[in-house]
Amino acid sequence: MRITPLVATLFSLLLSINHCVIAAPGQSSEIDMLRGWSITDAAGAGLSSTRLHQMEAAVQSGEFTKITSILIARDGKLVYEHYFDGDFGTLHNTRSATKTVAGILVGLAIDRKFIGDAQSTVMSFLPHITTVNHADPRKEKITIEDFLTMSSLLECDDWNQFSSGNEERMYLVEDYVQFTLGLPIKGFPAWATKPEDSPYKRSFSYCTAGVVTLGAVLEQATKTKVAEFAQRNLFDPLEIKSVEWQYTPTGLAMTGGGLNMRSADLLKLAQLYLNAGQWQGKQIISSEWVKTSTNAHVQIDDEMTYGYLWWLKSFSDNKKDYNAFYMSGNGGNKVVALPDLNMAIVITSTNYNTRGMHEQTDRLITEYILPSRVN
Repeated sequence: MRITPLVATLFSLLLSINHCVIAAPGQSSEIDMLRGWSITDAAGAGLSSTRLHQMEAAVQSGEFTKITSILIARDGKLVYEHYFDGDFGTLHNTRSATKTVAGILVGLAIDRKFIGDAQSTVMSFLPHITTVNHADPRKEKITIEDFLTMSSLLECDDWNQFSSGNEERMYLVEDYVQFTLGLPIKGFPAWATKPEDSPYKRSFSYCTAGVVTLGAVLEQATKTKVAEFAQRNLFDPLEIKSVEWQYTPTGLAMTGGGLNMRSADLLKLAQLYLNAGQWQGKQIISSEWVKTSTNAHVQIDDEMTYGYLWWLKSFSDNKKDYNAFYMSGNGGNKVVALPDLNMAIVITSTNYNTRGMHEQTDRLITEYILPSRVN
């Protein structure tokens, strides 16, 4: 039986859609039209396909639970792609990884002169909100950067169930922005580190409500709905066509979490930043914003800092530490950029609200992906 080129192509696509893509040696690096990525073989990217197959076996054996996809890009090319649940077209709920997308959109709005800079005050874009609870003149001085770095003076801490601004309390009201701006100013008891005593003169406090409010700032500044602005200025240039936003009760795009995206498209966001804001030779977002966003602005703990809605820490293969900036969401979802290796990694997972969800994802990186490097 003679296999025509068309049949061969369709057969190849079916294999890649349903299972795993590790390009064969010598495979063309032409752009895969379905994914929008150039692809290459693992060996050509300096990775061991044997080690990557061992990772698959570990996931499939149940050593790692509820992992839905793992993708790796190196030197700007897709090297590895495996789906354990769904396929390349599946939209994954990124949860709080969405926050990083919000930070990218703020950068685009600044690049396009809709917003002056990150030191612009939040209230200057929300003049229609004239009455808030716990009125305090210091609220007028809260900047966009304060929300980008999770370090505003508002008493908002998702990691503290007793916090006035805990996101679970926000979900009980209709207007999330009014909720945010109505929060009290937080105090610093004697045992707490004050901003002025912190390495970056800021005090980290994880606050979803602040990032939701950045969505309102974006809409007021651009006079455009967040989803439309994102599609036109970020997703279309990256050839990302399939996304699903969630919305607040008042119709504001939920920039604090819940954006659904394909894994291969999430990988593009990490690669965009590895490329200093370029995609396929075109400058999408300024290199200045990329650099500023991925620099440390606030200390989280001894091992981790925070940029503009990017997490910053190092990953180790037990031989060397590699600095990384990454997106992170509930369930163990991570989109990781490793500049020293020119490597981007996406791991999606549905271990929502479970102990050790992020540690499990980190183990895949430190025990399998980093050790898969042969050069």
